[in-house]
Parts: sequence; C-alpha cells; structure tokens
Amino acid sequence: MSRRIRIVLVDDQDLFREGVRVILDAHDDLEVVGTAADGLEAVRQVDEHSPDVVLMDVRMPQLDGVEATRQIFSPARIARRAEPVRVIVLTTFDLDTRAAMAIRHGASGFLLKDTTPTRLVEAIRTVHAGNAVLAPTDLSTLLDEQFRAPAPVPAKYLELTDKERDVFAAVARGLSNVEIAGTLFASESTVKTHVGSILRKLALRDRVQIVVFAHEHALV
Repeated sequence: MSRRIRIVLVDDQDLFREGVRVILDAHDDLEVVGTAADGLEAVRQVDEHSPDVVLMDVRMPQLDGVEATRQIFSPARIARRAEPVRVIVLTTFDLDTRAAMAIRHGASGFLLKDTTPTRLVEAIRTVHAGNAVLAPTDLSTLLDEQFRAPAPVPAKYLELTDKERDVFAAVARGLSNVEIAGTLFASESTVKTHVGSILRKLALRDRVQIVVFAHEHALV
C-alpha cells in the first residue's frame, strides 16, 4: 500500500474542523496529521509535520489564510522541504478575491466550504497529484482580476523550446496531459517530460503555477 496523503486542517471553527477530520480519517489513503485554528498555528503545523496537503480557511483571526499561504511558500521554507506541499483554500464565497490572492502565493485552488465530502476527498487527491481544483475557466476568471497590468515576459520564458512553449500554452488553457498529447500528436510520456522541463526552467512548483505565470505575463 502506498503512503497515505498527510493533511493539515486549518479552520477557526472547531465544529467544522472536527467534522472534516472525521470525514477524512474515514479514508484509508488519507491521514490528518495536524490541525490549527489560525494562520500562525497553521504555518507552525506545516513546519512541524511536513504535510502533503493543507486545507486552509481563508478568513481567520491573527493571520488569515492568504498570508499563511504566502509564508508556507516562502523561498526559505520551500528550500527546507524534501517533498512539496499543496494548499487548498476553503472559502464561503464563490470566486473569492482572497482565494485568488492565495493562488498567486502558491495555493492549488479553492473549494467552497459547503462542498460535498466526496468532492473534498477528490480535491485532496487531485492537488496531491499536482493539479488544480478549479475549472480552467474559473481559474482564468480569478487570475484575470488579479493581473490587470501584465508584467514583462521574463528572459527565462524565452529559453523554452518551441515544443515546450506549445505545451506551456496548452497547460495554461487547462488541458490535461492526455488532451495535450492528442492536440500535439505526441505521447503522454513526452508531454510529461516537456511539463517537467518547463517547471524546471521557469522555477515553478506545479501546473497551477504555470497557469498563474501565464496570466501574470499575458501569455494566455
């Protein structure tokens, strides 16, 4: 059996937090290793437990989920980790601008707090695999609001090969590896290789950050 997905659960409402914990602990491939009621404790829990996934409430006392996410993905903390961590923001508002800010800081998407248990579990597995938990159109809508004035295209983007730029554009549009393979008439393994090369060259963590990068620099 593969290792369980380790989760830190962050929410300032005790009843909600414990209810979600019961749901997650009922699955053999999931394990809640820590909980927190505010952003400061969330950052400490992530440092201590090195989880795979963090469920992060966006509105909390002392330190909100946006700032906690920014701190979790600070360069110094990233450098200390042997394995990547993914963050899912939990919010009560659809297309929440705070959730968009958290995605800019490194979150892999967001869920409404009234989502179903099945959807929550699927989302955890999805981000653990390096994918987003937002539909491409929703993610684009959020990011378009965040990047009204695009930044100049950095030199490192120009280092991508023509094929890598094709794959980059497809990922930025929300296509899966299977869909990209069909579009570019390449094998799925070749697409995976290109995606890995893009992530390395652009110093990005996952596919979600490719989408953020594309919107930030008006490349989509």
